[in-house]
Amino acid sequence: MPKRARITAFALLSSVALLTSACTGQSSSGADDDASKETTINFWHAWSADSEVKAVKTLVAGFEKAHPNIHVDVVGNMTDDKINQALRAGGSKAPDVISSFTTNAVGKFCSSGALVDLNPFFEKAGIDPDKTFPAAMNEYTQFDGDRCSVPLLGDAYGLYYNKTAFEKAGISAPPKTWSEFESDAKKLTIPQGDGFKQLGFMPNYHGWETTTEHYLGQFSPTYFDKSGKSTIATDPAVADAFTVQKKLVDALGGYRKLETYRSKLGDEWGPKHPFHTGQVAMQLDGEWRLGMALEAKPGFEIGVAPLPVPDDQADQYGKGYITGTIAGIAATSKKQNAAWELVKYITTDTDAVVGFSNAIHNVPSTLAALKSPKLKYDPRFKTFLDIAANPDSTTAPSSVNGGVYLTTIQELGYAYESGKVTDLDKGLADAARQIDTDIAQAK
Repeated sequence: MPKRARITAFALLSSVALLTSACTGQSSSGADDDASKETTINFWHAWSADSEVKAVKTLVAGFEKAHPNIHVDVVGNMTDDKINQALRAGGSKAPDVISSFTTNAVGKFCSSGALVDLNPFFEKAGIDPDKTFPAAMNEYTQFDGDRCSVPLLGDAYGLYYNKTAFEKAGISAPPKTWSEFESDAKKLTIPQGDGFKQLGFMPNYHGWETTTEHYLGQFSPTYFDKSGKSTIATDPAVADAFTVQKKLVDALGGYRKLETYRSKLGDEWGPKHPFHTGQVAMQLDGEWRLGMALEAKPGFEIGVAPLPVPDDQADQYGKGYITGTIAGIAATSKKQNAAWELVKYITTDTDAVVGFSNAIHNVPSTLAALKSPKLKYDPRFKTFLDIAANPDSTTAPSSVNGGVYLTTIQELGYAYESGKVTDLDKGLADAARQIDTDIAQAK
């Protein structure tokens, strides 16, 4: 989703910090309203691009046609800060239904009680979330048994590659394992002076979407044990992911050389993105990149495939990292039954989900919508549909303090790839202790 800012965990923490003391539980009377009566509810969302705002209006119009007694006042371009302040304040002008791009905030939303637990609503409606939503999306919309949010379209991460460059390098198919990936990245790299005429892949964590979180998705880490303690120092998947990335950094010229090259390349959201220009031959990215790359009119054919997997997990090739937009009902709302009707429609009605997906080019968030013949997409987009539906695809679990633990892991990644940390085992152990300390303080 190109208009979605990549929110750091530090920003996330500040945006939801108000909630902890503001909401201590769900409204006991909020679900007492009669959804069959004439009423008006408020829906706040974060989309801002003209095409996206239009798509939301069309989505809501479909709901109002199906529920003529429920009117929806829509407010767009709402940041998490504004949404959280309104959730805290409540009142007639506050949102009854919200949507947020920040899946990392779910743990905070649920534990603070800012959003109501939707499990009773699903049960009353006879909808089984486990059978309705892809596994990873189903996971990131709940925390500690509390389903305080629901998926509203999603993002799936895969591998984009320059087919022309592949042919010139004698590579016939996209890599399926990390060892194949490293080999291809070397073949695709063309040195030039102190830099590169073409780089096979930019592995550095400051690259475009090459975060520790996205790398780790292919290794299926546990992150936490059943007691809530961090497992990053004991789960071999984490060390394996760090090791693979560092090996790739070293193999492609080393951290300093890569950073020097990266600093001279285009930004992530502009037409001069280095994948668009052919300066980087392979790119880890989300489903939105396809449309952006095609708009840039690159002088090569674009290929799309799942990201490689660890060599010992070759049978799971096809999985990927999943995230997306969430929707929920405000605990301060006095119209929760009417709000549920809107949430249910926009997140579980197959035609509604498909229409919204077609309009803003994100991945549908129900298993039925992923298979719908009404989906309209470039054939290459199907790669992301398959990744989203893959039961082995992963996400980062919710935490009581949002995505702070992910920032701790990312900071270790920066230090390890640059050589500031040389003992990975010690670095992971230190990071695990920090994660546990931060979570304990947040409770």
